[in-house]
Amino acid sequence: MNPEGATAQLAPGTELGPYRIEAMLGAGGMGEVYRAYDTRLGRAIAIKVLSESKARDPHALERFQQEARSASALNHPNIITIYDINSDGAVDFIAMEYVEGKTLGQLISQKTLRPSQALQYAVQIADALAGAHAAGILHRDLKPSNVI
Repeated sequence: MNPEGATAQLAPGTELGPYRIEAMLGAGGMGEVYRAYDTRLGRAIAIKVLSESKARDPHALERFQQEARSASALNHPNIITIYDINSDGAVDFIAMEYVEGKTLGQLISQKTLRPSQALQYAVQIADALAGAHAAGILHRDLKPSNVI
């Protein structure tokens, strides 16, 4: 059973435009994130899908679209690149750079993070936030599970 407001999980092989879903990576308040394959460019990407309940809310849909527009204006080595924003039928989604690795939350929970590594990550996060803030963008959901 899906939590309240969740998108019905997209099965591997499902196509959203030129993107083929491979696996679910995670879920959050706005929807779900999947690893997918861009059939046009032949590369792995991440797809963020807006939940069905949020897609019916015009304010949530506008926030989702604004998130994509804002992030797409950034060019920073510690901020993912947005490739596309689109919809396929009733599914609204953002196609973005896929970054392989563990989240900061996973590293913290495994207690494998040395102080020197934590400092390196903190500097990279602060640099990315400074870049976003310089462009007038405020990250509204910064947490360890959203940092890779």
